[in-house]
Amino acid sequence: MMPGPRAIHVHQKITMMINRYEIFIDNAGVPGDLIAFVEQKRFKFKEQVTIYTDSSKSRVLAEFNARRVLDVGSEYDVTDEQQRPIGLFRKDFGKSLLRSTWHVEQPGWGAATGAERSQGIAIFRRVWNFLPWISDWPFPIRYHFDFVTPNGTPAFSVDKKTWVRDHYLVSILDPALDVRLVIAQAVALDALQSR
Repeated sequence: MMPGPRAIHVHQKITMMINRYEIFIDNAGVPGDLIAFVEQKRFKFKEQVTIYTDSSKSRVLAEFNARRVLDVGSEYDVTDEQQRPIGLFRKDFGKSLLRSTWHVEQPGWGAATGAERSQGIAIFRRVWNFLPWISDWPFPIRYHFDFVTPNGTPAFSVDKKTWVRDHYLVSILDPALDVRLVIAQAVALDALQSR
């Protein structure tokens, strides 16, 4: 397990063909040092995303890979730089029709389920995506996810902090969680959300 910060910032930078993410340690509520860097190519048939320690991409921190091609409910295995398992996550397709829901598991720790905090905003977000011309604009309301264990204990949360750009504050509430697994899930919440 990688020990790490109890809060991180995830910032997406939009480019034409690549989703780029920078992950910073939290420094009293503002982004501090860069701890991870991700580039995710869009429109891939089988998703594989590598998380690096920095923008030089010289050292792998972790990666996540879809188990199947073009499967809306596919599981994603998260591994370390030597391909050893860290954990997995998957989107719950059925529950996500009304409220995006994800499951995350870490060996020796257990599991957690994360869903959009507000059912009303979740439904409004779906309506927004079907409105002609309006759906081309960024969704104007911030949305958030809370992950809890089966007994209701908070594990981590992902809060969108900006209105237009994709900047998130991720609070890691359970110190036994591997920060690499949380980074992978947080990136997936943004990169894979509409799938």
